[in-house]
Amino acid sequence: MLNKRRQEIRIKADDFREKCKVSRYGIIDLFKECDRCGYKLIRYPNGTNGDLGFALKKDKDIIIYTNSSSRLSREIFTLAHEIGHIILHMENTASFIDNDMTISEKNTDEKEQEANYFAACLLMPKDVVDKFFDLELEDYRDEKISIMDIARIMSEFSVSFEMALNRLESLDKISADEKVIFDNEKNIMRVGNLLKSVGGNSRLNEPSQETVIPYEYIDYVIYNYNHDAIPRETLEKALSCYNLKIDDISDRLKETIDDEDDLDELIGGLED
Repeated sequence: MLNKRRQEIRIKADDFREKCKVSRYGIIDLFKECDRCGYKLIRYPNGTNGDLGFALKKDKDIIIYTNSSSRLSREIFTLAHEIGHIILHMENTASFIDNDMTISEKNTDEKEQEANYFAACLLMPKDVVDKFFDLELEDYRDEKISIMDIARIMSEFSVSFEMALNRLESLDKISADEKVIFDNEKNIMRVGNLLKSVGGNSRLNEPSQETVIPYEYIDYVIYNYNHDAIPRETLEKALSCYNLKIDDISDRLKETIDDEDDLDELIGGLED
């Protein structure tokens, strides 16, 4: 990626971040920021083997989906990645679907690399990381940072252990050798234990299993059911996401032939 393009992406990430509510260092709730920006966000637990997320343009709506079966820190990065696609690429491409391969730092696809870089700049801007090191790590210039410091960075910026290491290495805060050492230590100590040991947000290392669907989408489900595009079972499953049952929306459903006499009458009419 050319330096000029990197600069353009940093500017766009900074512009988006300025619209967000932030704590001392990290964005407080990137999911809520989607509403503020007018995006339609869907969070659904699609299993650990499901796609991580997607972004698409449908008519006038920008829709983002994230898989809440992935660790919360990973889901947050996925969301930042999808926002990157929207801001950087949505003018020329209507949709992006992402999984472990597309979001991987090893992916050589230009647009995926750019979306990853946008996400890193959005979640951990260089100047904010510098501020954290200056104010929170007083002995940084004299001593190397510890794995506990990595855990604190995770919690403050709401990122995964892997993302924290990758970003710190790219900003020359740690060396490639230190990154390998931290990664090995993580495998021994476990991320959840590290977060608890520094009083951090241990939820970052767990899937939220959240189901969040824009309420107006219920209109699409009902429309599709009334036009025989989906079966009753799909309607019921969709309604359960809103804590609703068929009876709650019965006045909006087309009349169905449920009783035996009506069914016999219909069959008899067809036979004539």
